[in-house]
Amino acid sequence: MIGHRLGVMYGTTIVTVRKGGKVVVAGDGQVSLGQTIMKDNARKVRRIGASRNVVAGFAGSTADAFTLLERLECKLEQYTEQLMRASVELAKDWRTDRYLRRLEAMILVANRDITLVLTGQGDVLEPERGIMAIGSGGNYALAAARALADTKMGAEEIARKAMAIAADICVYTNSHIIVETLDA
Repeated sequence: MIGHRLGVMYGTTIVTVRKGGKVVVAGDGQVSLGQTIMKDNARKVRRIGASRNVVAGFAGSTADAFTLLERLECKLEQYTEQLMRASVELAKDWRTDRYLRRLEAMILVANRDITLVLTGQGDVLEPERGIMAIGSGGNYALAAARALADTKMGAEEIARKAMAIAADICVYTNSHIIVETLDA
């Protein structure tokens, strides 16, 4: 994965869809270094927290994202699985800590109740209409998922179709999709 420019993380696509009592987080598996594909089956969507009831997806630098995910897991432990509180506390640390401020990643997290995007600018954003996407193909996946949200398709089907559309358009996104689903 490769860095960012103007707040857009390059190197992957992560999308979340909340519909019909389900919340789905999906991400591709491509790891790029410049214009070279280094790996095509990375797992950028995973369950975190002691009870594994939070799903996180990341875009940006892999090492930076893992550092942030570890910190978020500590915050989830500290604030007894309160995702909003843990996310706000991580965002505060991320914004104010000299070391963390240099990390280049974005995280999309969801549990059965809430979906959030965390950024290095201190943002903790809740998506409108239960759909959000990050990464270089994020805008493509977001547009596709929003267009499909009013159809009879379920959350997972929408997420998979949105990821397929992003993979067809974004050169930093591939079609090796990892999906995690929670009951909302």
